[in-house]
Amino acid sequence: MSTTAATSPAERAVRPAHRGDADAVFALLAQVGKPYSPDRPVFDVAFDEVIDSDDHLIWVVETDGVVIGYALTTILRLLHTNGFSAQLQELVVDVEARSSGSGSYLVSEIERELTERGVKQLTVAIVRGAASFYDRLGYRSTADYLKKDLL
Repeated sequence: MSTTAATSPAERAVRPAHRGDADAVFALLAQVGKPYSPDRPVFDVAFDEVIDSDDHLIWVVETDGVVIGYALTTILRLLHTNGFSAQLQELVVDVEARSSGSGSYLVSEIERELTERGVKQLTVAIVRGAASFYDRLGYRSTADYLKKDLL
């Protein structure tokens, strides 16, 4: 039996984001919903900054060459970890691609990259309802995350 487009698995890849991904990442932000309302000029400045930063990882997952998700991770030195720590700040997968394994694949590739860089731990601040996703990836709750809007 020959393999056709209908029976072929989608080609999935994870890679560092580049400037050409800005439109796709911005479109994914629209799926996050309230209370967030991304402002494109502010986004463009921030996106360029994180692309150029050694202290940030912004990676995308794509299927058949189309960006369907992204993750933004910050890396910093903490005193209590005896080295570098990272925090997964943002993880968004297109609503149509959720539960496809794409988010898990993206997180596992980020974990691999951080390990290669000698990062000691990766923490995640999650929204309510996302805990089961991270539980399946081996994360455990160690603290509550509190937020205060300053502006």
